Amino acid sequence: MTVREHDMPKDRTKAGVAAAIDHSVLKATATERQVRDCCAEALSNGFAAVCVNPHWVPLCAAELAGTGVTVCAVVGFPLGANASPVKAEEARLAVAQGARELDMVINVGAAKSGRWDEVEADIRAVVEAAGTAVVKAIIEACYLTDGEKVKACEAAERAGAGFVMTSTGFGTGGASAEDVRLIRATVGDRLKVKASGGIRSPHDALRMLEAGADRLGASGGVAIVAELAGKAGGGE
Repeated sequence: MTVREHDMPKDRTKAGVAAAIDHSVLKATATERQVRDCCAEALSNGFAAVCVNPHWVPLCAAELAGTGVTVCAVVGFPLGANASPVKAEEARLAVAQGARELDMVINVGAAKSGRWDEVEADIRAVVEAAGTAVVKAIIEACYLTDGEKVKACEAAERAGAGFVMTSTGFGTGGASAEDVRLIRATVGDRLKVKASGGIRSPHDALRMLEAGADRLGASGGVAIVAELAGKAGGGE
């Protein structure tokens, strides 16, 4: 599929946008109450997933058991500089505890060094440890040139990732529509695309979806869909 086709507007309803959101609570200071609230909000709003640090995976798995909301854990977060065996074990444990999606940060330093075989091997280690869980490779686009972004996408595809993801939200910049378009142009329909970082309004969300994102990482998803519903007169 071409970028032009992906630029066509996607579902603009509250339900449509909500179904694309990974509701995230990733701050170091996040409490048990905040994580439980994140799960409850994901359920009540129809979000795709909750995205949490690995410590909270068992809690979220228990809170969301039997629902349609997926538990997503971050791996090698937020720097991506962990040794590959450590990332793999982190992934393996998260899946064993109930995660069904993993947002893993690539080795950005290796990417900046042009060591693409290492980048690919690092992603593959997580993919293999993940089993049937979906791996989203975070390329942290704010640190990469356009050429490096393309190479990172290609490494993620060769390694078996299911998504390429723009950002951690902890770098010097978050998602941009331009990066989403570039990633989509590179991976086509073979991989999915997740935009994350700095998505705070319905305008931001819709812009990313229209640029080709399949999923949105956001901590403010509740406010986004509430504002979208208000602009639409409260309709679904």
